Amino acid sequence: MNELTVELLAVPKAVPEVRHALRDRGPDLQLCVSELLANVITHVGEGTPVTLHVRATADGRTRVEVTDPDPRVWPVLRDATGEDESGRGLALLEALSVRWGVEQAADRKTVWCELSG
Repeated sequence: MNELTVELLAVPKAVPEVRHALRDRGPDLQLCVSELLANVITHVGEGTPVTLHVRATADGRTRVEVTDPDPRVWPVLRDATGEDESGRGLALLEALSVRWGVEQAADRKTVWCELSG
């Protein structure tokens, strides 16, 4: 797998565009990227500049990273019920990935996940 780094604005139209660009890398990766971008749009703000980085790890996983400039707004895994209209994105990420997490710096944060194979 080739490494991919894309700088973009987190806007709703970017989500299907990025999914399309990653169509040959599988639906799980597309869904994880979509959810990470949607979280930035919803919780940090539409129009936020982000960097998407996709690469292979030494142990054969695919690592997806989305970096945004707000280190204060962290993703929270919620227990959404059938009545909730949102709150399932990180649950999907957790279900699809081997592991996920957040790395914080003084001026940014990176939410990442790793997919098998």
